[in-house]
Amino acid sequence: MKIIIDTNGFMIPVQFGVDIFEELKRLGFNEFYVPEAVVFEIEKLIKREKGSNRTAAKVARSMMERCRRIAGIGPADDVILRLAREMEAAVLTNDIGLKRRLAESGIQTVSLRQKNKLDFV
Repeated sequence: MKIIIDTNGFMIPVQFGVDIFEELKRLGFNEFYVPEAVVFEIEKLIKREKGSNRTAAKVARSMMERCRRIAGIGPADDVILRLAREMEAAVLTNDIGLKRRLAESGIQTVSLRQKNKLDFV
């Protein structure tokens, strides 16, 4: 199964100590995608943030290497929503607004649960 990973999904390993790729495999996902808009957001975080947020963004950048990059122009949430529809892919995100939009569109969403595992919303 395919899954698109949002910016905050890549931050989970540093912030909560959860291996997102192992958790996603446990849930049945085997194709991981990252939109260029998310790559751009993470690069901005690396330049702008300090301390643990910057560290999390740097780890996120290295983790993106395990994903296939996909093109998409515009705000990251809009790109993710459009690509998820087109690709029939689920989305990993903790963003409340994006989760609501995904649910309204009938797109399967995965999120952090109990601060120690990923699960379907």
